[in-house]
Amino acid sequence: MPSNAPAKTRVLFVCIGNACRSQFAEALAKHSAFDVIEPSSAGLSPLGCVAPLVDEVLRERGIPLEDQHSKPIHPATYKKTDLVINMSGSPGERLFPKGLHVEDWNVDDPYGGTIEAYREACDEIEARLLELASRLRTRSKPIPASSAAR
Repeated sequence: MPSNAPAKTRVLFVCIGNACRSQFAEALAKHSAFDVIEPSSAGLSPLGCVAPLVDEVLRERGIPLEDQHSKPIHPATYKKTDLVINMSGSPGERLFPKGLHVEDWNVDDPYGGTIEAYREACDEIEARLLELASRLRTRSKPIPASSAAR
């Protein structure tokens, strides 16, 4: 039976340590965009742990962190990715292989900051994620190679 639902887009959320921003994005996507996004996350220089305030802020919102952990990007990951959301602070065209669909999201890194800094980062990521999910819901296929904005 054919479905009118948009195909899920495999989105890799990347930040530096995979300890805050990309963890927020992955958890939020699992919670509010599960119908159009198949999320994962990784870090350019993973810290090996998720910042405790990430879990606290997500719990305030009733969102589980689930089995997420800080991890590196493996080259094979790119083959399973339709879109990279880059929150590292460096331009994506310098960091990722050519031909990969990348959107740069300039989100301040809350690592080491106050809980309010974590809440603000989470709010910003959630707003951007909801906008991305809205765009994806209007598509019938995952993001094509030439259409991702930087």
